[in-house]
Amino acid sequence: QVQLVESGGGLVQAGGSLRLSCAASGRYGMAWFRQAPGKEREFVAAFSSSGLTTLYADSVKGRFAISRDNAKNTVYLQMNGLKPEDTAVYYCAARLGGSGRSPRDYDYWGQGTQVTVSS
Repeated sequence: QVQLVESGGGLVQAGGSLRLSCAASGRYGMAWFRQAPGKEREFVAAFSSSGLTTLYADSVKGRFAISRDNAKNTVYLQMNGLKPEDTAVYYCAARLGGSGRSPRDYDYWGQGTQVTVSS
């Protein structure tokens, strides 16, 4: 059974930084999504199908960075220059290989971690 455990959320002022972590029970195609109150879950970042390149939503490009430590089966999301509109519950997601930008592309989800950015 695939298990994903997220950590690293919290409260930060606008312009600040946070790093989210997602420890997985194995090696999978991984991504980060987020969901703000009253809004649909949206794509944030992912690795490409080859795992060699990264994909980002336009709203976070240049500010967020996804990375992974294969030895630890852990994926990170470094978030810099945070804005109030980045406030959401952040979820890591996994699939058995490949990549995608839609929540429907992923089969497994973490419990979510709250990120709140104050103005």
